[in-house]
Amino acid sequence: MSAKDKALSASRPTRTGKATETGPAAAKASPAKPAPAKQTKAAVQPKSPDAFELATMVVQQLDDDKAENILNIPLAGKSPMADAMIVASGRSARHVSALADHVSQKLKEAGAPKVRVEGLPNADWVLIDAGDLIVHIFRPEVREFYNLERIWAGDTPTTARAAT
Repeated sequence: MSAKDKALSASRPTRTGKATETGPAAAKASPAKPAPAKQTKAAVQPKSPDAFELATMVVQQLDDDKAENILNIPLAGKSPMADAMIVASGRSARHVSALADHVSQKLKEAGAPKVRVEGLPNADWVLIDAGDLIVHIFRPEVREFYNLERIWAGDTPTTARAAT
């Protein structure tokens, strides 16, 4: 192949009629440009609500749903597992189940991360774990037996609402 043929084969016209270089001459002439990185929108994490705001909201929900003996116990400084704990009673297993369902739904709507519910099938004692907030809903006789208030309330002031 002559030098002229090499020069002609190195420059080929495209469909648009513009010449493009191929082969070793093209590699020397223009370095390969990296493909532009795809820009993705950074996922904005919603700020999870404060445990005390959630506790206030849960106490209000329990009060609206006619829960009895609602007790809000602050745990900040007492335990690393949560910042607040709410203890309440329902009148029957069905009432406890409904209270737990409403509270867990309200927590999810408020943006609480990973709301987990335990004990719902029997509904004697339902535990709702919303991270920094723990909610216990009992039937009255089960609450009296376990007496969580005595263990956790201790000397700190609690916010209580008696049944009306």
